[in-house]
Amino acid sequence: MHKSFRSLAGARPLALAALSVAIVGALVAPGAAHASAFQLLANSATAMGRAYAGSATAGGDVSVVANNPAAMSDLDGTYLQADITAINFGTQFHGTATDALGRPISGGNGGDAGTTLPVPALYFATKVADGIHVGAAFDVPFGFKTDYNQNWVGRYNAIESKFQSLDTTLSASFDINSNFSLGVSAIAEKTTATLSNAINFNSVGLGLIQQAAAAGAIPPAEAQALAGQVGAIVPPGTDGFGQLNGNDWAWGYQLAAEWRMTSQDKLAVDYRSKIAHRLEGTANFTVPDNVVALLSNPAVAPLLGGGTPFTHTNGTADFTNPATVGFSYWHQEEKWGLGADADWTEWDVFKNLTVNYTNPAQPTTVQNFDWHNSWYVSFGGEYYLTDQFTLRAGLAYDQTPTTAQYREPRVPDESRKIASIGVGYKASEHFQLNASYEHVFVNDASINAAQSATIDTLTGYSEDYGNVLSLSAQYKF
Repeated sequence: MHKSFRSLAGARPLALAALSVAIVGALVAPGAAHASAFQLLANSATAMGRAYAGSATAGGDVSVVANNPAAMSDLDGTYLQADITAINFGTQFHGTATDALGRPISGGNGGDAGTTLPVPALYFATKVADGIHVGAAFDVPFGFKTDYNQNWVGRYNAIESKFQSLDTTLSASFDINSNFSLGVSAIAEKTTATLSNAINFNSVGLGLIQQAAAAGAIPPAEAQALAGQVGAIVPPGTDGFGQLNGNDWAWGYQLAAEWRMTSQDKLAVDYRSKIAHRLEGTANFTVPDNVVALLSNPAVAPLLGGGTPFTHTNGTADFTNPATVGFSYWHQEEKWGLGADADWTEWDVFKNLTVNYTNPAQPTTVQNFDWHNSWYVSFGGEYYLTDQFTLRAGLAYDQTPTTAQYREPRVPDESRKIASIGVGYKASEHFQLNASYEHVFVNDASINAAQSATIDTLTGYSEDYGNVLSLSAQYKF
């Protein structure tokens, strides 16, 4: 049933909210990623072959510099390792959209909004004294990208979204005794965000009038007449475009321990701190000529409260990458090894996000996310076919932190099941290569009436999948 114009009086101020919600979405909108939400488990080809089971305890993998620094104690010598991972993520929306008056929004389903992203990682580790190791790492622990067609039905919610955190890590490990090691890391993190979406200026115009009518600035009869004029000047389908870019540097740390329980069994634990950012963004808009004329009209300009929205402005938002706790176990036999990992992520830091603006026409806004903490669990192993060749396989379950109530098309995330295989080739005592592939089976992600800044409502579900291929080369000096 279509809503009447008068029923919009209780809605949020559309024109003033549009940029606010756009910036919120840009700063925290996770989408195409290999792990839950925008977390990436894509920094080790060796561990990927086992679905990251035994990621810190299987041995011989220099990625522990970033994943569990205490496990560097197992690396006897000086190592350099480079990994490159290609994440192919697909997401296809199925559903419909309506505007604030309940009218259908035209457009397609957005096409495949996924993409293929390269994720690099580089590690160095060396033994500097008996029981003391140091290392450095460059990797990408968080990231995503989605890109919908510009004329799709959800264009007012999202078109392009990109988010990435790049980490530089310095680590050290210390042997307490022959069975127990401790590790610590300092992390410098650069986070960047980019967002674009269409703007429904028909709804913006009507929203300005209903806002003024609700405040008593204009009588209801005059508001109704003015709404008719706005509808004629800026009809449905009059779209603008907005894009935002933001970035920030921040610091975090990591604490870890490894216990060599027996000659065949190891257990490790790692805590990675949350990293708090204050992202600073710059927003730019493309506004149709008829909208520019409307906003400058003497009858409309006073409704803007002394300012003009949809102009170049800056915005800031406090944003936090979550803390994680990881447990890793490995059992070693002569011809095979078997392990398990369990990782907890503190996603409930995303209860809400507050955004502030330099443009006085854009009030401070809050958007709710209400994410919950999640677990990643995996089981896997490897078989030593010969002295040169190692075969690997693993299974994992990755729990989503999102719920259908708050899910957005920028967040087409649901729980995942993962199956992986891998192979290692030891060319010499100094050089080895590893390759892994995994397929990510994703549950359909329901989207229950996701609203844009202009109260355009998107309802349906996203059908997702993922394919990941990783290669690494390691040299021991």
